[in-house]
Amino acid sequence: MSNDEILGAIKAKFANAIKEVNEFRGDLTVKVDKDSLHDFMKFLHDDSSLKFDYLVMMTAIDFPEKEERFELVYVLRSIDNKAMISVKTSTKEDEPVDSVMDIWHSANWDERETYDMYGIKFNNHPDLRRILMPEDWTGYPLRKDYPLKGRPEDDTYLDKHLPNGQIKRPRHTRMPLS
Repeated sequence: MSNDEILGAIKAKFANAIKEVNEFRGDLTVKVDKDSLHDFMKFLHDDSSLKFDYLVMMTAIDFPEKEERFELVYVLRSIDNKAMISVKTSTKEDEPVDSVMDIWHSANWDERETYDMYGIKFNNHPDLRRILMPEDWTGYPLRKDYPLKGRPEDDTYLDKHLPNGQIKRPRHTRMPLS
């Protein structure tokens, strides 16, 4: 299936929701309005001519200088049609995005990781909790305003939670002892 055929099907149903379309070296990227994201993704999955049945990955990008701080990126594949599409949407820091886990169950892990690392919440996610960081960790490590070497209170957290005898301040990641 060609990118023109995919775009034709998408534009026929979601012309008002599409904000931007890019094609670079054969890779198709469509940016959609956040409020239409779930319906748009359901259409890509359920439409008999498109059949985007595989969520390859989902992640976010942090743009702290923009009003809509986060851009979410979904990469989808249609195995039957040998086609691929990237779908993007933007959201503000405190605005949740609709989960696509009811469409692709594999979104569970990606949405949890995005929540854990960026703090983006997903509506209707059945188990939205941290997946990489401890539940009582404060902050979101992949945000651009999170310090590269961590925060001073991170050392206090590690001192309290690491087992006795474990190196608590590796030289390459922590501030030197004073």
